[in-house]
Amino acid sequence: MEDVLDEIVSSEDLKKFETAYNEQLLSGTVDQKVQFQYAWCLVRSRYPSDIRKGIMLLEDLSCKNGDSERRDCLYYLAIGNARLKEYTEALKFVRSFLMIEPGNVQVQRLEVLIKKKMDREGLKGMALAGGVIVGIAGVLGLGIAMAKKG
Repeated sequence: MEDVLDEIVSSEDLKKFETAYNEQLLSGTVDQKVQFQYAWCLVRSRYPSDIRKGIMLLEDLSCKNGDSERRDCLYYLAIGNARLKEYTEALKFVRSFLMIEPGNVQVQRLEVLIKKKMDREGLKGMALAGGVIVGIAGVLGLGIAMAKKG
């Protein structure tokens, strides 16, 4: 399951769906399926700016569709936000999905995965902050010791 957050779209697929989307955009009418496919590729990009664009397209689609299509958008909105490390937002979309389909095991696993990443990164953040505090305390201690010698 962890692969779903690490999966990167191929440049060929991204280009193919981007071309189809842009052609329709120029014609003035974008088919929802084409928009979804392009957004689906974007949220699996290695570039945060692409992921954000995909999230915007999916948010637009989720407002226009019924439950079936909406839940697909919610799933990829959760993935996109998790890939940007916006875990609270990702969990919001997971919970919205589970309101439509409470028994979906795949989404339940995604929720657990997102929570694990939150915990892991929260611990890293605390360890980094702790290291900074120890470093500052060491510098202050050294300064005080040197001041006493002088």
